[in-house]
Amino acid sequence: MQESRETEALPHDAPLHEDVGRLGTLVGRMLAEQGGEAFFKRVESVRQAAIRRRREGDSVDALANTLAGLQAGDAEALARAFATYFQAVNIAERVHRIRRRREYQRDGTTPQPESLLDVLTQLKEQGVGGDELVGWLNRMQVEPVFTAHPTEAVRRSLLEKEQAIVRALVDNFDPTRTPQERHEDDDRIYMALSSGWQTAEASPVSPTVQDEHHHVGFYLANPIYRIVPALYESLAQALKTIYDVTVPLPQLLSFATWVGGDMDGNPNVGAATIDASLATQRAHVLEHYVEDISTLARLLSQTDQRVHVDEALLHRLADYQQRFPQAAASIRPRHADMPYRSLLTLMSARLRATEEDGHSEGYTSSKELQDDLEIIARSLIDHHGLHAGAYAVKRLIRRVRTFGFHLARLDVRQDSRVHDEALSALLNDPDWLSREVADRVTRLQPYASGERAFDISDDANAQTLHDVFSTLHDARATYGTEAIGLYIISMARSAADVLAVLALARYGGLAATPAAVSEGSGGSTKVPIDIAPLFETVDDLKNAPATLRALLDDPVYRQHLASRGNQQWVMLGYSDSGKDAGTLASRWGLQRAQVDLLELAHAAGIRLAFFHGRGGSASRGGARITPALMSSPRGSVAGVLRITEQGEVIHRKYGIRALALRNLEQTVGAVLRASLRPRRTEQREEQWIQRMDQLSASSRKAYRALVDREHFVEYFRTATPIDVIERMTLGSRPASRRSMRGVQDLRAIPWVFAWTQCRSIITGWYGLGSALESGATEFGEEMLVEMARDWPFFINMLDDVEMVLAKCDLDIAEAFSQLAGPLHDDFFELIREEFERTQHWLLRLKGSDVLLGRAPRLSRSIVLRNPYVDPMSLMQVDLLRRWRASDSTDDALLAALVACVNGVSQGLQNTG
Repeated sequence: MQESRETEALPHDAPLHEDVGRLGTLVGRMLAEQGGEAFFKRVESVRQAAIRRRREGDSVDALANTLAGLQAGDAEALARAFATYFQAVNIAERVHRIRRRREYQRDGTTPQPESLLDVLTQLKEQGVGGDELVGWLNRMQVEPVFTAHPTEAVRRSLLEKEQAIVRALVDNFDPTRTPQERHEDDDRIYMALSSGWQTAEASPVSPTVQDEHHHVGFYLANPIYRIVPALYESLAQALKTIYDVTVPLPQLLSFATWVGGDMDGNPNVGAATIDASLATQRAHVLEHYVEDISTLARLLSQTDQRVHVDEALLHRLADYQQRFPQAAASIRPRHADMPYRSLLTLMSARLRATEEDGHSEGYTSSKELQDDLEIIARSLIDHHGLHAGAYAVKRLIRRVRTFGFHLARLDVRQDSRVHDEALSALLNDPDWLSREVADRVTRLQPYASGERAFDISDDANAQTLHDVFSTLHDARATYGTEAIGLYIISMARSAADVLAVLALARYGGLAATPAAVSEGSGGSTKVPIDIAPLFETVDDLKNAPATLRALLDDPVYRQHLASRGNQQWVMLGYSDSGKDAGTLASRWGLQRAQVDLLELAHAAGIRLAFFHGRGGSASRGGARITPALMSSPRGSVAGVLRITEQGEVIHRKYGIRALALRNLEQTVGAVLRASLRPRRTEQREEQWIQRMDQLSASSRKAYRALVDREHFVEYFRTATPIDVIERMTLGSRPASRRSMRGVQDLRAIPWVFAWTQCRSIITGWYGLGSALESGATEFGEEMLVEMARDWPFFINMLDDVEMVLAKCDLDIAEAFSQLAGPLHDDFFELIREEFERTQHWLLRLKGSDVLLGRAPRLSRSIVLRNPYVDPMSLMQVDLLRRWRASDSTDDALLAALVACVNGVSQGLQNTG
């Protein structure tokens, strides 16, 4: 494999190298203590051999031979050792991002790129005035959506150990730290590493939906909950610095989750998990509010002899003393002259009552809690308390406005086929699934409008969906109207698929009381939920405008949309479109669909909002947020960004508070830039679009020629570790939607995960080389060079593919491919030829000799990891061969394989 560049030191990176060396030394010491000196020497010997192989360009055979035939336990320990080194490098790089942020802030002369200060500076230079900017802030809606798609399963206890290491490294930013304190920091790191080594990376049993919820809840209720006020403070400071504007900031940010509501292909999710997830989220956020209010009570010790307080506060205090006599009696007599502390103590009692469902004295909504806090804040400000606690109160107000009593909105998702199977039973029509769309629409309209009602059915699917919608109805009353997010229809292909949800929602009583629905009344009632069709395959994306047009022409649905503020949500599937047609055709299909859908929505007089179903890897739409939004179609952002956060991406973006804040600042800044000053209209773009249509078709043809080739599924199942991934305890959802007949039935996450593990990562580039070669022949290389230089869409796509190519190793991929026996000869040469073709044309269009020549820091990061990834990959090949020879029954070999998979995941970082 071609190295992208040497590992020379880069400016500002000396502290990073120090941290890597420091952690590496501690890891080595820990391995020697835990595994013995001989084990540590074995690890070092393999690492040095891997480095020599890379440096001298040797074949993989020599390194593979040294790793062949290891006892399962030895192989597992070796893989875990290399994975621990990855953990150290990953932590060091994250801490270095915190260090660089602080260096920018301390320097003060140049804002950090993509910070809010930087974004507002650029917008002002582009002619954006303060009024225009504030107007857009009032329209903004940014909502990251956390999903349970783990390609990197990390136990909460290990996350906490990682945070302990981060804190120790950050403490060392202080140059006045004494040698003794530094030694104590090393002891803390060493303890975290040692106890982590003695902890299994994942549970031996598959996680339940509730386990997944607790995992996602770790990020929502910890780093994110804490840093949200700081985001608004950063934006307020940037507004003041750049525009000299001070205004109350509107609510820009909210969060959502799929955990407990994503029923698509997961029989473990349904009405019970929806209710359990909402209850757990409510408990988490109320617990945080109780803690914060207790902290405020200790802070706000003002006495009424020293300061005045507003009459409104005294009235609220008197009211609560009457309503909560037991809590009032618990206030110490010596605190009776502290009105703020007394009121906060009683508010805490009311919050605890809120934790008990149906308690008459609890808060009925988060707005009531916010009102109490506003009374305290106003009183403090009115009486010289702005710097005596008002800021702390305002921070809690910001959290209450963001998280409510629900923490994160819960989306619900189901496959359109499941809806149709239920409707077939409810309509007593066994031919329902095969009927024409127009016929289904006509049949559904009276049920979707509420003019008619289904009879109660004992069909299992119908009963399940009835319970789901009934639970959503109850949840709105129990947890608040903001607790429920979108209802997403997977594999949506027609207006009938959307009307089906309206009809089934009424069947479950979401639009009215169950009694009213069963009587057939309630035709004037509304279904209080936003329905988002999910367009996943390239063909579905191509047909999406026709689907939306039919939906908007339907009077029943148009009435529903009016009740939802005439805003239509559409979810775009990056994962399945990539699996269906390859990365170039997928990217282009998504781009064209957004343009066409926006034109249609504008003509119909409605607002269209996109929900981007991006994964972690480039193969599934993963990308840096700023270039992704700046290369999106003009008008597609318009102040709104809803995007999935999945797998290891959640950990990387939100696992550390400072990085969570940086990520959210970059996201808000990117939305502002793409909304206020999208890229300029380009006269050449019409011609580029025509060329891209051709390139997309050529790329899809080449990709489908591979995956439709006879025996490809068999090749995939033997040349990748998909059978290991299917046995891993990563999530509660099966790896395939149905029995595995072909690639179309496999979920996109394990599909990408498997190809990444074998180091060919064909999901991120296959077909592009053939398309570029064909394009150079058909319309000339000069046109391609121009597009690669001047068109943000094409530039961004090529940059992402370049990163994927840099992570590939075709020699190791060949070792995996040889596991397929005779099929290796049928397929691997095609893969190698397309890889070389893709790399050749990408470098040619970029005018570069090496991959990532213009991204030295990323290049160095990959090069730094390769000597640790390679041994785990080669061990995985040997272990796979032996495990399959045991008819996949040797659990010790499986445990070693899982260790290798987890280690490679940490090394490559964005795997699925």
